[in-house]
Amino acid sequence: MMFKNIREDIASVFDRDPAARSTIEVLTCYPGVHARILHRLSNKLWHANLKWLARFVSHIARWFTGIEIHPGATIGRRFFIDHGMGVVIGETATIGDDVTLYHGVTLGGTSWKEGKRHPTLGNGVVVGAGAKILGPISIGDKATIGSNAVVVKDVPAGRTAVGIPARILDEDRNRTEGFSAYGIGNDQNDPFSKAIHGLLGHSVTVDQRIEFILQQLEKMGVRVDEERATADKFDPNRLNKIVD
Repeated sequence: MMFKNIREDIASVFDRDPAARSTIEVLTCYPGVHARILHRLSNKLWHANLKWLARFVSHIARWFTGIEIHPGATIGRRFFIDHGMGVVIGETATIGDDVTLYHGVTLGGTSWKEGKRHPTLGNGVVVGAGAKILGPISIGDKATIGSNAVVVKDVPAGRTAVGIPARILDEDRNRTEGFSAYGIGNDQNDPFSKAIHGLLGHSVTVDQRIEFILQQLEKMGVRVDEERATADKFDPNRLNKIVD
C-alpha cells in the first residue's frame, strides 16, 4: 500500500509539473514528495497515540523540506505541493484527492478553541502561491484559489476566489481547462474591477454631455472658462490606467 501511494505521488508530479524529467529526480529533488511521505508516517504515529513522536517526525520533515504539516491533518491521494517552501497545514485541516498547493500556502485556524479549526479542501482544488485559507471553512471540489488570496468564507465547487479578502470571480462555474497553474485562469472577470470600469465608462459619457452643453453655451455667448477648468481637473483616462 505504501509503495502504491508513493507511485501515485510520483505520477501526480509528472501530471502537474512539466519540469519533472525522471522518477529518480522526483524522489530525490521534490520536497513536496518528501513531506507527503513523512506525513504518512507521522499521521500513523499520531493515530497510534504516539503524539510526541509524531510531532518530532513532523518537525524533522519541516526542517528537511520547509513544509510544515501537522501529523493530525487528513490528506487524500495524489496530493502535490509544488516548490513547497513555507507551506503550513494545521491539525484539523482536511484535504481531498488530487489537490495542488503552491509555496507559501497556509491552511490555518482562527480560533484557539478545540475541535475543527482549519479548512476542508475538496477534490481537485488548486491553491495558488502565498494564499491563506483560514478557519473551519469549506473549499468545494475543483475550486481555484488565486495567488496571495486570503479566504475566510466558503468557496463553492468549481469557482475561483481572488483578492484580500477573497471574492468569487464572475466566471463559468465549471472549469473546463483542467489544471490551472498558480490558481490563475485565462478569464479573470473580477466583479470589483468590472464595477470600477463601468463607473469610468459612465463618467466618460457624463463628461461628453457636459462638453456638449458647454459648447452650446459658448455659441450663445456665455463665458464657460471656469466651468471648463473645473471639469478638466478630473481625468478618467488617468484613473483607468491606475485601475488597469
